[in-house]
Amino acid sequence: MTTVQSPVLEFPAMLHGSVGAVRRQVGAEGRRWAREYLKTGGFTQPRRMLQVPSGELLEMISAAVFDVIPRPRWRIHMFVDVFMHLNEGVPEEEYPRARETFESFCLSTPWGALYHAVSPPPPQSAERMARRLAALLRFWDVLQGPRYAYREPDTHHTLDDLIAYIYGMTLEAWCPGGAASVREHLALTVERMARATREDCMQAVLRVIPNVVRMNTDLKYREELNDLDFLRERLDALRPEDFESLSSAYRFAVNGPLCAWDRALGRQ
Repeated sequence: MTTVQSPVLEFPAMLHGSVGAVRRQVGAEGRRWAREYLKTGGFTQPRRMLQVPSGELLEMISAAVFDVIPRPRWRIHMFVDVFMHLNEGVPEEEYPRARETFESFCLSTPWGALYHAVSPPPPQSAERMARRLAALLRFWDVLQGPRYAYREPDTHHTLDDLIAYIYGMTLEAWCPGGAASVREHLALTVERMARATREDCMQAVLRVIPNVVRMNTDLKYREELNDLDFLRERLDALRPEDFESLSSAYRFAVNGPLCAWDRALGRQ
């Protein structure tokens, strides 16, 4: 009987090390990518890659792991610094296209798909988030190996746990009742997001808002923020690009407008 070997998972070596080492390496790679884009109009894999063994811990957000004695580890969250160096290295008028090209490049890799799913840069529209989450699904099997440190300190999530923690509300908003597994629920959500109309997005956002309100204990005008007529009126009043930016029903995208509406109610 032939044993099918799992594909080897490799991440950029620049993301492994101490905080200072990772910051320097990410800065150097970001500047290299900026130069490469100006020369070729595209991006290539980092020069050094490291294998990520099964069970290895990936820190997805700062301070998710506490070390009495700091030690080198995978600091995926520090990939965000790349965007600063791209911004500095690419002319302003060219930067939007460079960002689009860079995101497409990242989504073709397991490490880039993971980053854009866990820490999605704005805009977080239904169309864009569908692409990001579809990329994550393509690498789902190989990303099962590591463990993930996120917002619960010293909790080592599986990939399923991580995505359920971040996107559970969103998945339920798009596919109430869902599916048996996180992966299947995510796949159904991606399918619906990718072909969603504005009204589909509106319904998903309205379904996710009560959960976001419940989680945000700082909100004062909770009754109004749970009133469907009030919410639809506020959502309809948004500029098209502002509605688009939260149309995925990603809870962190929805939270910002809710806070703004809560403050506005307090000024009345």
